[in-house]
Amino acid sequence: MEHTSDNTTIIGTISGTLLSVGVTIDHQDYLKTIVLAAVGAAVSFVVSVVCKWVWRRIK
Repeated sequence: MEHTSDNTTIIGTISGTLLSVGVTIDHQDYLKTIVLAAVGAAVSFVVSVVCKWVWRRIK
């Protein structure tokens, strides 16, 4: 079995999938996704800071 490194098929498949998904999603869904990602990142940061603070207090 011979493997070749022809990336054009992979790139074409990925870009086609992303473009077809991008066209079917509403603009409001993009905004909602961005807002939820920002909120999730902020909550994750706060929880990690609190966990570090609690861990230092325990030690």
